[in-house]
Parts: sequence; C-alpha cells; structure tokens
Amino acid sequence: MKSANTNALYTNDNVTNSVIDYATAHSEALPKHVTDYHANIVANHPDREYMISNLQGQFQTFFTRSIGAKRVLEIGAFIGYSAMMWANAVGKDGKVTTLEFDAGYAEAAKQAFKDNKIENVEVIQGDALETLAKLSPDEPYDLIFIDAQKTGYPSYLRTILEKSQPGATSPRILREGGIILADNVLRRGLVANDTDENPWAASGKKGESGRDSNIEALREYNDLALNSERLETFLMPLFDGVGMSRLRD
Repeated sequence: MKSANTNALYTNDNVTNSVIDYATAHSEALPKHVTDYHANIVANHPDREYMISNLQGQFQTFFTRSIGAKRVLEIGAFIGYSAMMWANAVGKDGKVTTLEFDAGYAEAAKQAFKDNKIENVEVIQGDALETLAKLSPDEPYDLIFIDAQKTGYPSYLRTILEKSQPGATSPRILREGGIILADNVLRRGLVANDTDENPWAASGKKGESGRDSNIEALREYNDLALNSERLETFLMPLFDGVGMSRLRD
C-alpha cells in the first residue's frame, strides 16, 4: 500500500502514523464496503503496494465532489479499489471508466464490483497506451486519474491533450476546465533527488544508460504538465506525489 504521507515535519514513523490515523479519523469516512475491500487487499494481496491509501481515497473523494465531477476516467485499475472509491465519489448517477492492462487484475476488479453491487464502473482491459487512444466517450470526462505504468505517463498526457482539442468535432476525452491527477509523480522522492542522499536510490531499476526509466518518464511528465500552455499545474508533495493539472481550454 502506498504510504499516506512521507512528510519530514514528523520526527519518526510513530508520529507520522499517528498523524495519518488522526487525519483519516477527522476526514469524511469512506463507505464500509470500500475500506473493507482495502483491508482485504492489504492482508492478502502480494501487490498491495500498487494501491492508494484510504487517506488518499478520502482526499480524492473530497476533491471529486468539490469540483462537481460526475464522470471519471482512471488509467490503471489494479484490482478495483480506487475505481470503487471513484464510483462512490461520483454517485450512482455518475460514471467511472477504468483502463487495466493485466487481464487478471481486470477480472478481479469486475468481480469486486459485482460482489458489492457497483454498477457505474466500466472496465476496459488492454494496454492503456492503445485503449486510451481509442476512447470515444459520449461526453467528456470531468476528471482523469493516472496511476499505471510510469514509463507511459508522458504518452498518456500527450494523448489526453491531443484528444481534448477545443472545438473538436468528435467527442473529446477531457472537458474544458477538467482535471488530470497523476499519482506517484515523486516516486519516493527519487524524481527530485536520486542521489545517494535518498535511501531508495539503490533500489531503482537502471538500464544501460545508468538511469531509471520510470524516474526519467515521471520527470518528463512533470515537465510536460508544467510547460504546456494548455495546462495549469500544481505538484502536491503528499502521498507519493500527486500531479494536479487543470485543462484551460
């Protein structure tokens, strides 16, 4: 499970965990079926680190409702926890579309939605680099959440912008004023500092160039988001780094 906070304001892990628990308890609670599913994944799934924390889910629910989003596109479903959270955030009259590369994860997500009688989520299985480009929604999405393969982030953003042109004759993916949230854009701080000062640097996967392709892709994404004249961007250094961009046009 991704850490809820790595803020150095707190002196040690015990204080950090106390702060997270306090913040969770003093934020609008997620429904029991959502937190129960989260707890089951934490207890039983070997890839639980792919999943966001409940606190991040609470933040994203609050954010979604604050902007009045009713249509959410998620790139990277894992086994459905975050899509379950989005489904609750947009309400039964809203819609969530989630893209997942791994067929096993996609089926697990579908089963979780069925078990919990969640009917407003569509799962599209396949490589998001391809399925995203083929999307043709009836209406543009209000919010897009990116949490898939990190090397794909720059391509995801380019595709979103290309398929969300102002004045487009075909349905655009993201509406004017819509939001793009991108998770893990700091990658345990390695995007900002991958020197020996960062204990996580030794665990990075480096290619022949001596560079970690995931980190390089995230840096490229962050630069694209900042430098695009079509986007207004804020990088929030909470959780594992959340890039937040608003489409101006």
